[in-house]
Amino acid sequence: MQHGEQAMMDVLALALAGVPASMAAVNLCLSRQAAGVPAADTHVSILIPARDEAVNIGACLDAALASTGVAVEVLVMDDGSRDATAGIVAARAARDPRLRLLHAPPLPPGWTGKVHACARLAEAARGTHLLFIDADVRLAPEAAARMAGHARAHDIALVTGVPRQRMGTLGEGLTVPAINLLMMGYLPGAGRAFTAHPVMAAACGQLILVERGAYEAVGGHAAFRHRLHDGLALSRNLRAAGHRTEVVDGAPLAECRMYSGFQEAWNGFLKNAREGMATPIGLPIWTLLLAGGHILPWLLLPSPLAGAALILTYLTRAAITWRGREPSWTIPLHPAAVAVALAIQWTALARSVLGRPAGWKGRAYRAEGGA
Repeated sequence: MQHGEQAMMDVLALALAGVPASMAAVNLCLSRQAAGVPAADTHVSILIPARDEAVNIGACLDAALASTGVAVEVLVMDDGSRDATAGIVAARAARDPRLRLLHAPPLPPGWTGKVHACARLAEAARGTHLLFIDADVRLAPEAAARMAGHARAHDIALVTGVPRQRMGTLGEGLTVPAINLLMMGYLPGAGRAFTAHPVMAAACGQLILVERGAYEAVGGHAAFRHRLHDGLALSRNLRAAGHRTEVVDGAPLAECRMYSGFQEAWNGFLKNAREGMATPIGLPIWTLLLAGGHILPWLLLPSPLAGAALILTYLTRAAITWRGREPSWTIPLHPAAVAVALAIQWTALARSVLGRPAGWKGRAYRAEGGA
């Protein structure tokens, strides 16, 4: 590479590293914790769709039923589990009247599994607020009350956050941190309510509280029955109808271990990629931003500007990791994690172009998102 070309590439790498650095600096300052006191008549329905979750469901229920500061009920929708999920829930329900076990009817055409289970849960719920969580989420005792209080204090229809992500394997460290990196480093406002446009909406499907009236007014989950990325779809629908939605700091509210290794994480992120970055127009742009800012500087060493870009990149990643209370050992893996994230997105795009279905827990979904 000639000197002039090298200089141009150095400047490009530094500029692209500066994009998430500056964005994250602002977003981390803007981020706030859920705070507020729920109204006296608030009743939170904690809704858990569960398919083959015998390993997770017991601890999930223990945490949900330990909620304080607000009245709760807990509903579990057993969605055709092939393991002991239903039996575990039934045994606990026999001891605690706040817990109910429901069984999902057969999946109708045009629906995805989790969205269908969530829709049926909402129909059965009695609460003023619906708190959707995944079976691998462990709520903090005050989480339901703080989220409902935040919604009341700030007139917000949907409150969501990324739980503290627990990781125990190299494969998880190479995949899961991309969630907070993309939200804090590349989304203006990081989902705060003042970014009112639907395009700026964000949500984490692991932890979503929504006011019941607003949820029903926009058609609930039935309005996007074919989607896989349910949280984002609900947040966008609410904003499009004039409601406020907000991402808060989720680490104090809950923790979650999404996956147990690389293959499971790859398949999980691959499932949702088609409704995010993996589009023919968007993915080349994302590749420039991510590869140019986080991988290219390594290829330009020992250039001083490339070194500066790397320092900026690692400081950004460290700040996001520490704010999300994620494991610090994942920080050195950062360039490899970005490469894996892009590989997942390009794989998802290729599969979509070829019409190959996404699969999850024994179900296949067509490339356009239908069941």
